[in-house]
Amino acid sequence: MRIADPKLFGRVAVALGGNSAEREVSLNSGRNVLEALRARGVDAHPVDGIPALLDALRAGHFARVFNILHGRGGEDGVLQGALQSLGVPYTGSGVLGSALTMDKVRTKEVWIARGLPTPRFAAFKKGDDIAQAIAALGFPVVVKPSHEGSSVGITRVYSADDLPAAIELAARYDGELLIEQLIEGGEYTVGILDGEALPSIHIVPKGEFYDYHAKYVAEDTQYLCPGLDGDAERNMRALALAAFETSGASGWGRVDFMRDGAGNNYLLEVNTTPGMTSHSLVPKAARAVGISFEDLCWRILETSFAREAT
Repeated sequence: MRIADPKLFGRVAVALGGNSAEREVSLNSGRNVLEALRARGVDAHPVDGIPALLDALRAGHFARVFNILHGRGGEDGVLQGALQSLGVPYTGSGVLGSALTMDKVRTKEVWIARGLPTPRFAAFKKGDDIAQAIAALGFPVVVKPSHEGSSVGITRVYSADDLPAAIELAARYDGELLIEQLIEGGEYTVGILDGEALPSIHIVPKGEFYDYHAKYVAEDTQYLCPGLDGDAERNMRALALAAFETSGASGWGRVDFMRDGAGNNYLLEVNTTPGMTSHSLVPKAARAVGISFEDLCWRILETSFAREAT
């Protein structure tokens, strides 16, 4: 639904911050979204964290929510369930899509069931036989928490000597650990906006891989957009959209890939509330097709009307 008059949005809460491992990224994203919406005449106000947001909504202070809370609580279905119970429209995926995509293991299981390509993996819990899991996959592997984003807790492991430190780091976070086959090749991402895939981005970090520093701090990471051309680009966008929709996600988001030297695409994960910082990827892809940051925030906010109608 396209909106022309900012007054039709009503008073908008921009939910940011929170208490997840991605709090600082969310605060950064939220400040940018808030500034963009206000520049377009939207009556938008920041609200830090879920308790403060729910108190304000129960008091009738806001008509809808632009959710830019990253990570646990804001991106895993918890907030979405609360907002739906209050009858407040919001941006991003609903309860199912948010909860499923926050769990990387279950997301991969759904993709495999639907025949979508993703690296081989094993889930690891305390007490499991790590040697058996690694033997089934072989080195190199990636070890990551199943329920975190923004490259939090991720290690690339090339030998058994590297494994204890990787397990220790990932185990600092809740949930299972995901041990995943390392695909050697290029790293790509595709943004999704209101049912359409944006141009792919080929991410070329200065260092070994696209870690937290390369995402949010470094100024020497290269972003090639579109990352591919011709059929290769069309196929990647189609796969991104299929993975997004199969995961129950909706509204807007981002799908991450690895692409090996033979041109095979492997799905890594879906992010249902991507970053909106100066380094973030969805704004870069939107800009490549003529959508400014202000327009992007407006269009994301428009998607809350589709939820209002359901």
